[in-house]
Order: sequence, then structure tokens, then C-alpha cells
Amino acid sequence: MATIGHNNLNAKLVLLGDMGAGKSSLVLRFVKGQFLEFQESTIGAAFFSQTLAVNDATVKFEIWDTAGQERYHSLAPMYYRGAAAAIIVYDITSSDSFTRAKKWVQELQRQGNPNMVMALTGNKADLEDKRKVTAEEARVYAEENGLFFMETSAKTAANVNDVFHEIAKRLPRAQPAQKPAGMVLVDRPAEGSRAASCCL
Repeated sequence: MATIGHNNLNAKLVLLGDMGAGKSSLVLRFVKGQFLEFQESTIGAAFFSQTLAVNDATVKFEIWDTAGQERYHSLAPMYYRGAAAAIIVYDITSSDSFTRAKKWVQELQRQGNPNMVMALTGNKADLEDKRKVTAEEARVYAEENGLFFMETSAKTAANVNDVFHEIAKRLPRAQPAQKPAGMVLVDRPAEGSRAASCCL
């Protein structure tokens, strides 16, 4: 969930997608401004945080980069439960990766936070000559499912910061301030306390 302080917003963000789609590379580019040509596969999940200034507010993202391998799929709900935002990443050079991204969208629609801001991100836009998924196909799918869509390249940094900024801009509207759950204790004088007070 997102929690709101005085012009500050803390937001849990999760990245989901197929192995090799470039989730870790996107996060590394966003958080550290780096790109590694050969990125190790994520085991379980990796955690990062990054703060952005958006309009008159500060957004601190608590970013969970999940493993894309099928054997870690059962762990994913632990990371997306309570998330304010999700980036579903696919590789534009892989139709299978796009199919898998659609499955993530369906899972989040069924089980995720109903107010979650979701972005569909086609990564590896620098590999245009190997493209298998058109931007138009992905854009139409995103619009039909209430996501916003962007193509990125972690390698060249194209649109990487833009995806996170767009999510940050959409968060306050999507996440109204939550009323605290639980009991409210009111400080009241005990019954009969006036009668027990001494004479004047």
C-alpha cells in the first residue's frame, strides 16, 4: 500500500514478468543509473528503494524485483500483496514473454490491490530489428485492461525514469488516505468520578 505523510508518499512497487525480460536491469538503471550486459538471474526477490520528487510531493518507492523463473511463481503473491503499484515487464523480442505478462496482469486483477497502479512495459526497445511484439498490440492490450503502456530500454536508459515518474504521478489519486483500522480509544472520565470528588 501507499502511506501518505505531509507531502510524502511511501509506495510499495513490484516488478513482475518473465525471466530475462529485464526487470532487474530496469531497476538497476532507475536506482543506480547502471546497466550490466550480463545480469545474474534474481533468486526469490531483490529489494531496492528510490525517492522521487513529483510536483509538490516526495515519493519513496520500496521496490521488489521478483524472480521470473516459474519455480518462484508461488512466492509472487507475498511481494505483490499490498503493493500500490506494479510494473509488468515483457521483452519486445519475445512473444512468449508478452503472453506471460498478460498472465501476470490477469493474476493481479484477480488477487492484487484493486487500486493498484499498473504499467505494462515493453523492455529491450533498443533491439528493434528483433522485435516480435508490436507497440500497437501492447498499447491496445494495456488500454483494454486499465494499464498505462511504455516501451523502455534499460541498456540505453530510454523511458526508464519516465515509467517510474508516471507511476509516482498516478499514485496519490489511486491511493486515498487510509483510515486506520482497529479501535479508537477516547479519553473519558470514569463513571461516578464527579460524585467521588471531595467537597468544596
